[in-house]
Amino acid sequence: MIKLDRRNFIKGAGAGGATCALATMLPGSLAALEKEPLKAVGKEVASICEMCSTRCPISARVVDGKNVFITGNKEAKSFGGKVCARGGAGHSLLYDPQRIVNPLKRVGERGEGKWAEISWDEAYKMMATNLNRIKREHGPEAVAFSSKKGSLSGHFFHLAKAFGSPNTFTHGSLCPGAYVIAAKSMFGTKLKRDLGNSEYIINFGHNIYEGINMSETRGMMKAQSERGAKLVVFEPRFSVVADKADEWHAVRPGTDVAVALALCHVLITDKLYDQAFVERYVVGFEAFAAEVKAYTPEWAEGITDVKAKDIRRIAHELAAAAPHAVVDFGHRATFTTEEFDMRRAIFAANVLIGNIERKGGLYLGKKAKTYNKFAGETVAPKLAKPGVEGMPKPTAKRIDQMDKQYTMVWKNGGVYQSILAATLEAKPYQLRGWVMSRTNPMQTMTDRAKVLAALKKMEFVAVCDVYISETAAYADLILPESTYLERDEEIADKSGKNPAYYVRQRVVETIGNTKPSWQIFKEVGDALGLSKFYPWANMETLQLAQMNRDDKALRHIKEKGYVSYGKPLMLREPSMVAKFTDTYANARTPDDDGTYASALKFKTPSGKIELSSAAVEAFAPGRGVIRYRDAPLKRADELYFIQGKVAVHTNGATHNVPILANLMADNAVWIHPLTAGRLGISHGDAIRLTSSVGSETSYAMVTPGIRQDTVFAYMGFGSKNKELIRASGKGLHCGNLLPDSTAPVVGMNLHTTGVKVEKV
Repeated sequence: MIKLDRRNFIKGAGAGGATCALATMLPGSLAALEKEPLKAVGKEVASICEMCSTRCPISARVVDGKNVFITGNKEAKSFGGKVCARGGAGHSLLYDPQRIVNPLKRVGERGEGKWAEISWDEAYKMMATNLNRIKREHGPEAVAFSSKKGSLSGHFFHLAKAFGSPNTFTHGSLCPGAYVIAAKSMFGTKLKRDLGNSEYIINFGHNIYEGINMSETRGMMKAQSERGAKLVVFEPRFSVVADKADEWHAVRPGTDVAVALALCHVLITDKLYDQAFVERYVVGFEAFAAEVKAYTPEWAEGITDVKAKDIRRIAHELAAAAPHAVVDFGHRATFTTEEFDMRRAIFAANVLIGNIERKGGLYLGKKAKTYNKFAGETVAPKLAKPGVEGMPKPTAKRIDQMDKQYTMVWKNGGVYQSILAATLEAKPYQLRGWVMSRTNPMQTMTDRAKVLAALKKMEFVAVCDVYISETAAYADLILPESTYLERDEEIADKSGKNPAYYVRQRVVETIGNTKPSWQIFKEVGDALGLSKFYPWANMETLQLAQMNRDDKALRHIKEKGYVSYGKPLMLREPSMVAKFTDTYANARTPDDDGTYASALKFKTPSGKIELSSAAVEAFAPGRGVIRYRDAPLKRADELYFIQGKVAVHTNGATHNVPILANLMADNAVWIHPLTAGRLGISHGDAIRLTSSVGSETSYAMVTPGIRQDTVFAYMGFGSKNKELIRASGKGLHCGNLLPDSTAPVVGMNLHTTGVKVEKV
């Protein structure tokens, strides 16, 4: 066994990169360039990581012209001035020999792996010729635009809007979309967790000790280690977060909604809920209470395998810790067709204990406009949103807009997987082009075979990425984006309990012939004849416009990288309101109880929290009231197959990054000893998993840390295209086992299915 110390960690990363460079030299790759020293932009540059979607504030510097040292930005206190393993490995992405640094066009069949380097002018001409032809012959709606949400996706969707297509999609329906839609249906907006101040945390498989969000992860660590918070986890496997919990309950996959509803039943029936809060801020309580009356802990035990006495006890403990307690609504390992009511049931439990705008509970973000209004002065500059007049309004409906139940999804990322039916079955009409930016549906969307068929049927596919990803391997054109260490971006809002901004800045000069994607999309727009919709010259022009031409404020944010303004504020927390009013002489006068409770409003039709929703009932009949519905996930002769995140990788994006590939190259399948014994499987044996849509092989990790009726694998592995040398053929491809199934209302892809397991 190799000792994993710092020296071997770095040595191993270098060896992995070298081996792969020798194995193949991809056209347009960094390996094809003459090696040159890294050129630093500054001595120490404050920026933003992009090794995952959290996008933590970082500080980076070039070391001896050979490497980039990355650490956390100490100005961002809640992040602890730290980065995770992925963040620390960013330099490995930067100088990976397999990185694409020149535009490529396909010269063989789709997926054949034959590429030719071309110039940017040729790439833009190819884009313009194909997209304008499709627009002329079939309308702009025949082209879909999809992107990972966040950094620079706004520029990409600006291009789509200028082009005239309504069909823009983020990865929301493949990952975080359900809790966003659920929150907006009940509160009118998204909410944040104050985990660091919690005294009691209930967690339904939100494994933030592996799917790391640095601020939230450190917050929960603080709550457990410093505040002695109790952590109760409901999850089918003994994950890292379950390992760190006070209690782990191995709930049957897909049934945790019954636990959440039973908790609500006890809170209401035993009169443990915050009646004053409900009376003041909630509508629809009576209908919800009538519905959950039948959802007793005994009923839930028969469905979930969680003991009724434990559900009842946990509900009482939660109420005793309220309002400084929280039921976490985040990602989990099991996705079902009932994601909407699962998330609403979790939010309902929080509402019942009255933890909204209280320490340790849930709260609404305080952006500059709101915060300044309470302060009675300009504490934080308000970001402007530079607009463009005359943008065309699409005349066609979105492809996911034919089903009214997805009303709330259309403006929140869309039903991404609806691209498949529109391409393969012309439902509701035929898609012919697909343009993508930093998204990898061949890995993250379910039913890989169907995604492949859709890609092959497209008349034109263009992908903007840093690698020839599993999806880019089937493109006609690849546009090489600069890594996050090589590009400047707009000021980003990171407000929480008080306003905060941060900014991504170049750490090194650009390597090869890559460009930041905002520039790529602007220049594509120019090639398409849409220059009038791009009035800005460069990124600094946009930054200044954002800051209302306040150059001093802009320079301050750039110098610090992360700037937090004012004092933390939660409207119903007396101690925080007192500090706020002591700080700002013109601050709003508190209520008689020392809070700003009277100012708490919600962006719903009623202006209150809608525990039951007439609006939802109107576009999704039968869904207005939260209720339990059975969601079968497997046949009787199958095992549940669930997937989840791992700390050293990000979804389907980092498995080819040298250091991270060396840390974890494949994904074993967790299986219970009794189940393994019944199937004649031993630890380490090669096994085959077969579902209704595909078959995958891996090896068994026999462990008591999972239910007997369930198997588990980390997602993102098992790439099937040869361009990703380190990741290709390594491990099990989860998407090849999961059927194309969409949850009502929230549009989520189903991430759980039934499989048969056998020894190979």
